[in-house]
Amino acid sequence: MKGLGELLLVVAAVLVFVVYADAMSNVLDMPDVHVSNSSQQCVNVINYAPEDDYSCENLPEIYNQVWVK
Repeated sequence: MKGLGELLLVVAAVLVFVVYADAMSNVLDMPDVHVSNSSQQCVNVINYAPEDDYSCENLPEIYNQVWVK
C-alpha cells in the first residue's frame, strides 16, 4: 500500500504542476491594452501570443490594462 500512496502523491503533484503551467502560460500570453489616462480610450494593443490579432477596435475579453499619458 505504501507504493500506491506514493504513486497517488506523484500523480497529484504532476497534475498540480500541469494546471499551474497552463495558467502561467495563459497569463504570460495575455495582451496589454494601453489606455490613455486623459481620454480613457484605448491607444495601443500589444499582442504576445503569435496567433493573437487584437487591436483597439477588436479588444480581447481579458487583458492587462496599462495606463499611459
